[in-house]
Amino acid sequence: MYQNKQAIALGTLVFLILFGFASIIFAFWAWPQYNVYKMELNGQASLKEAQWSKQILIEEAKAREQAALMQAKARVTLAEAEGRAKIVQAKAEGVADIERAKAAAEANKIIGESLKDNEAYLRYIWIKGLQEGNGERIYIPTEAGLPILEAGKAGKKNKS
Repeated sequence: MYQNKQAIALGTLVFLILFGFASIIFAFWAWPQYNVYKMELNGQASLKEAQWSKQILIEEAKAREQAALMQAKARVTLAEAEGRAKIVQAKAEGVADIERAKAAAEANKIIGESLKDNEAYLRYIWIKGLQEGNGERIYIPTEAGLPILEAGKAGKKNKS
């Protein structure tokens, strides 16, 4: 039985040694294979990341383009609205000018009618204007249609 145990121990030892050598040989073969597999997975991961980054950049560019388009449309719409507002304002101002002109014409007509055959009132306004004048010169046309330019100066020279 003692020899049987020695044979079993020796067989076990030989098996362990052979198993160790086989493990080392397998490790030398498997390690490069694992590195290749690992690099392949890293490459695939990098490729996926690059594809996603590219997709993100494309979507961001599309979003910027859509935003620029919307801003341009908004600017055009705003310019059109401002243009229509200016047209409406110009028309309103034109109508207001016409109404003012009609009112002025009516006032002139009323004043003209009231001054017809009213020489006394016109003379009164003229005299009042002369009294309120502050040393202003008044040009009175002569028979030739030319004003007397030196009449105001002539009175001042005589007083000196």
